Amino acid sequence: MGTQAEVEQGAPTGTQRRVASAAEVNMDELAQRCGVPPLVRFSFVEGGGVTSAKGFSAAGVHAGFRDDPHRLDMALVASGDPCSCAATFTRNVFCSAPVQVSRAHLGGCGYGTARAVVVNSGNANAATGEQGLRAAQETARLAGEAVGCPASEVMVASTGVIGVHLPLGPFESGLPRAVLQLSPEGGARAARAIMTTDTVPKTAAVRFPGDAVGYPGATFTVGGMAKGSGMIMPNMATMIAVVTTDAPVRDDMLHRCLVCAVQGSFNKVTVDSDTSTNDSCFLLASGKAADGQPCFSEGSPALAAFQCALDGVCQSLARQMAADGEGATRLVTVTVSGAASVQDADAAARTVANSPLVKTAIFGHDANWGRIAAALGRSGAAFAQEDVAISIMGIPVCQCGLTVPFDEDEALRRFQAPEVVIEADLGAGECSTTVWTCDFTHDYVSINGDYRS
Repeated sequence: MGTQAEVEQGAPTGTQRRVASAAEVNMDELAQRCGVPPLVRFSFVEGGGVTSAKGFSAAGVHAGFRDDPHRLDMALVASGDPCSCAATFTRNVFCSAPVQVSRAHLGGCGYGTARAVVVNSGNANAATGEQGLRAAQETARLAGEAVGCPASEVMVASTGVIGVHLPLGPFESGLPRAVLQLSPEGGARAARAIMTTDTVPKTAAVRFPGDAVGYPGATFTVGGMAKGSGMIMPNMATMIAVVTTDAPVRDDMLHRCLVCAVQGSFNKVTVDSDTSTNDSCFLLASGKAADGQPCFSEGSPALAAFQCALDGVCQSLARQMAADGEGATRLVTVTVSGAASVQDADAAARTVANSPLVKTAIFGHDANWGRIAAALGRSGAAFAQEDVAISIMGIPVCQCGLTVPFDEDEALRRFQAPEVVIEADLGAGECSTTVWTCDFTHDYVSINGDYRS
C-alpha cells in the first residue's frame, strides 16, 4: 500500500499494474451466459467511468471532512433530468443513517426516481442515532437545493470512521462548489473523492451498439465508480458504488438487473470477511442514448445486452476492489466447480477465500494446497475427499484427494503474476462459482491497527 501522498501523486507501480489487470473482464464469456445475440460486440471504454454514459456529470471536491486540504472528500454525481434509479444496500443490522435515508427515498423497495448521488468520505455517519439520521436527511435537502431537485430525489452515502457524528458544515460549503464543477470530465475526481484506504480509484465503463438489439444507430453505455479496500465481505462489503447508464430501462427492471449483477460481482468479493454498515450500490438510467424510444422490454435482446454490460462493469469494479485490498500484493481468484448445489459452491469458494492460512500462504508464495483442502473440508459443502482435484496457477497439486508431484520452482515463478488463480473441482455435481479476494500481508495489520489515527 502506498502512503496518502503516494496515492495523490499516483499509486505505486505494482498496485497500478495489479488493479489495471484486475479491471479486465471476459465480455465474450459474459455475453454467452446472458444470451446476447452473437452480433452484439462489447467494448471497455478507455478511461471510462461514472460519467461515460450520456446525461451524467460529476465532481469531486475537498469539502472539509478530512483535515488534509489536498485530499478530495466529497463526490457528487448528477443527471440533467430525473432518472430511473435502483439500489442495493448492506444487510448489516447496524446499518448507517445514509443507508436508511436512501432506502426511504426509494420507497423501501429498492427502486424509484433520482437526480443525484452525494457521497462523503472520512465519516461513515453510522451508529449515530437520531442525530445521524437528521444529518443524512439534511444532506439530501442541501444537495437537492444545490442541484435543483426535491430531497427525495437525492441518494446519500457516507464512508469512513463509525460512531462519529457527521458535520453539516462541509456539505453547506462544499455542495455549491461541487455543483459549479459538475461536468462529464469530473468522473475521475469523483472516484478519487470517495476513497478511504483505497490506494487507487476504481472505475470502468462498457459500450455496446443498439443495431443488433432493435435500436439502430444508438450506442449504449454503462459506467461506474466504486470504493472498497478493507472491511470487505458481502453483503455487500464496505463498498460504495455509483453506476450510470444511458439505456432506457424502467426502474423496477433496473432493480432486477442490478440485483443480478451485484450477486455475481460485489457479493463475490471478500478481503477480510467483515461486513460493513454502509454498503450501497446505486444505478441510475437516463435513457439519453435512445431519447423518445421505448424502454427495453422483459426478455428482449436489448435487455440481455444491457445485463451483460452491467455485469461486466460490476465485475470489473469488484475485481479492482479485491486487487486493492488493504495491504494486498496479489488479486486471488477462487473458482469452485463440481459442486452439488449453488450454495455448496459458494460456501466452498468463500471458505477458501476467507482462510487466513490460505491467504498468508499466497503472500509467502507457498503452493500449500493442504490449506485449501482443509478449508474446503470445513466449508459445509457436500463432497467426498477422494473426488477432489485442486490446481494453483494452472498447476495440478491434488488429484483424487491425493498429492500430485509438481515443480516448486515453476509454482514460485507463477506466483509472480498479479493474479493468483485457485481452482477446485469437488466432483459432486455441476454447479460452480467464482469469488475474488487477496492475500494477507503485514501491511493489513498495520493499516487497520492505525485506522483511526
